[in-house]
Amino acid sequence: MTPLAEILRPKSLDDYIGQQHLIGQGAVLRTLIESGNIPSMIFWGPPGIGKTTLAMIISNTLHRPFHTLSAISSGVKEVREVINAAQEEEGAILFIDEIHRFNKAQQDSLLGAVERGTITLIGATTENPSFEVISALLSRCQVYVLKEFGEEDMRQLIASAVKYYATQGITVEVKEDEALMRISGGDARKLLNAIELVVRRGVPPCTPDKLSAGVHRSTPLPIILDNSSVTTVIQQNLAFYDKGGEMHYDIISAFIKSMRGSDPNGAVYWLARMIAGGEDPLFIARRMLIFASEDIGNANPNALLLANATFDAVSKIGYPECRINLSQCACYLACSAKSNATYMALNNAEMAIKRTGDLPVPLHIRNAPTKLMKNMGYGDGYKYAHDFEGNFTHQEYLPQGLEGSRFYEPGNTPRENETRRSLHEHWGQKYGY
Repeated sequence: MTPLAEILRPKSLDDYIGQQHLIGQGAVLRTLIESGNIPSMIFWGPPGIGKTTLAMIISNTLHRPFHTLSAISSGVKEVREVINAAQEEEGAILFIDEIHRFNKAQQDSLLGAVERGTITLIGATTENPSFEVISALLSRCQVYVLKEFGEEDMRQLIASAVKYYATQGITVEVKEDEALMRISGGDARKLLNAIELVVRRGVPPCTPDKLSAGVHRSTPLPIILDNSSVTTVIQQNLAFYDKGGEMHYDIISAFIKSMRGSDPNGAVYWLARMIAGGEDPLFIARRMLIFASEDIGNANPNALLLANATFDAVSKIGYPECRINLSQCACYLACSAKSNATYMALNNAEMAIKRTGDLPVPLHIRNAPTKLMKNMGYGDGYKYAHDFEGNFTHQEYLPQGLEGSRFYEPGNTPRENETRRSLHEHWGQKYGY
């Protein structure tokens, strides 16, 4: 049976929902497509937002040969086979889903064909391509960021599903959509899977010749979509609902929140779930590396050192042995003292910049590498901290207009309380520590 998400997959730019910043009238990507001259590109964004669909629409619109590979199941051999086939074609497009899972050798195998124009590469990734795509390939591609669907986009999808079922003789009434919005989280595939499950439950069994997307062509009573029916059906059919692996982000979220909540048992359980599901170990290690600074910070600086060592170990070892390194690090981070003070300090400083703009650097702390700069007063009055007792002296380091602004507030942990006392001794009056 064809899934509802596949049945409703749009075939043209005009039918495509969302991403208007890229494919709306006059938008950059639409202009390129309409010109018929597209570069190799990478679509970066969360799952279920139309990356694959957009690649297919581009191919259909330009009448280009379309080849597709999944980085999960394909290697250098499959890439070379496609490149050989593309040499006999005009303007072939190669779409690689989850390109971030290709290793360096696999990505290197694409370089020559992309550079010569044998293929136009369209890669899709849920990970930051700056980290996951080699620089040589990244420099030959345009990166376009796709956004998760907003509520209006999701309601358009719901309306499309209702309209489709009407053509199948099934009346669907949407009385509430909050549960649909919540469980889908901006993911169109999850939204349509949920609708399909509710509709299937409300339709009596039928023979194969009467099946279309798993539903009957004549249902006497309308099927009601409300918060209760959606929540109940999803809880009862979680495996089917998530058959495409969309729980990837739910599980990593549970993993991070367990560590943040100082629960090593929860952390190691969700870690085991990710390992059992074949999650990329570097993805897990990278998230712990971020967590060590965002959620622990200076409450325990050793956390960052261990997380970095874990990332290095995972890079060298790989599965299955690296699961032990991941478990050690996850348990350590979960049990560590927590502080988001440095993360919040950066957020506070960024908010100040948005509010005040790019204020000039005070002259006394500017660099003065040339005689002209010295004559202009650059560096005049600068006090070299190491020339003073305790390697400290009062001096202004913020631009005019932000004097005395306190962005960093140490957390209430033993290590950070020591930091607070030191800051009070040095800057108590100026910053109010």
